[in-house]
Amino acid sequence: MRALEVVGKAQMMLNELEKPKLEPDKVLIKVSYCGVCGSDLPRYFDGGVHAFPQVLGHEFSGIIEACGADVTDFVSGDRVAVAPLIPCGKCDACQKGEPAMCADYSFIGSREQGAMAEYVAVPAKNCVKVPKNLSLKEAALLEPLTVAIHGIERIKLHAGVSVMILGAGTIGLLTLLALRARGVGEITVVDLNDKKLALAKDSGADRLVNPSNDPLEDYFKAHELPEIVIETAGSSVTQVQAIRFIQKRGQISYVGTSTKEVVLSPVDFEKILRGELEITGSWMSYSAPFPGFEWTAGLRYMAEKEINVKPLITGIYRLEDLEKPFKEMVKKDSEHVKVLYGINQE
Repeated sequence: MRALEVVGKAQMMLNELEKPKLEPDKVLIKVSYCGVCGSDLPRYFDGGVHAFPQVLGHEFSGIIEACGADVTDFVSGDRVAVAPLIPCGKCDACQKGEPAMCADYSFIGSREQGAMAEYVAVPAKNCVKVPKNLSLKEAALLEPLTVAIHGIERIKLHAGVSVMILGAGTIGLLTLLALRARGVGEITVVDLNDKKLALAKDSGADRLVNPSNDPLEDYFKAHELPEIVIETAGSSVTQVQAIRFIQKRGQISYVGTSTKEVVLSPVDFEKILRGELEITGSWMSYSAPFPGFEWTAGLRYMAEKEINVKPLITGIYRLEDLEKPFKEMVKKDSEHVKVLYGINQE
C-alpha cells in the first residue's frame, strides 16, 4: 500500500509499505478521507514525532475491508469513522471510565501508524458506524467535532447564555456550530483573519471581532462582556484575554494547546479571584463508555443536519501532493480551515 511517511524534519515521502497485519480485535480500514490537524503541523515541520518514519493522520473515515477473528460488531463493507485514542484499559483512569486521562495510551497517527495511507488497522472498539445519509467526507471531521463538543461540555450551559469564542480555526468554528446546535444565546467570535470571520458569520456567529482593527479593550467599552469564554486558538495572547474579558462569575474552557509561555499580570490574575471565575481545561474528546457520548452526538448532529461541516472543508488533496496541504495551511492569511487527503474517495 502507499503511505505518506515523515522521515525527518520537514521531510515527507510517499512510500510503498506492507498492509497492516490484522490482529484478532482489529479491523482493516480502506481509508477514504484523512484530515490534516493543527497538531500534525509540528510533527512535520519540526520533526515532532516519537520516531522516524511516522505515518500521520488521526482524523479519518473509511470502509472496513476485513475484520479480525474476535470482532463481532462490524462486518466488511461497514462505513466508519475512528477514534484515534487507544487507552490501556488497565490504569486507574481507565478503570474509572476516564480514557482521556489514561497513563499509558497509544494514539493513531502519533504513536502508531496513522491514516495518511491507503489502509490502516485499528481496534474495532475505536470505530463508530457512519449513517447512510452522511458522507464519508463529512465523517472525516467527526474527530475535531468531538473535540469541540467535549470543550463545551466542560462548562455549564443554559438557554440564552452569551459566549465568546477566541479563535476561528477548525475547532473554533466547530465549537460555534456545536453551540448553535445547543441553542445558546449571543455568540461572539474573535480572530485575526477576516476570511475565517466571514465563515464564522455564515456559520451562525452574532458578532465578529478582528482585534487588529478593533482591540478587545475598545470593543468591550461598547459591548457587554460574555458569560462564557471558550479559548480555541492556543495563543498565549488569547489565553490571557479569556480571563481579562469575561463577566464576573463567568466560565472559561481552555481547548487550544499552548505553544508559548503564558504570563498573567497581578491585575489579570486577580480577576480570577475577584470575579470568582470558573476555569477548566478540556483534553481530547472521550468519555465512558468508550469512545463516548461526544462521538454519538457528533454523528447525530451531522446526520440530522443540525451541524453542517461541508463549508469548513476548504481543500482536497491526493497522497501524491505530499506536504502541499501542510504548507498551504501555514501560509499567512491562509483561507484554509480543514484540508483533507482524499485517498479512496467515496
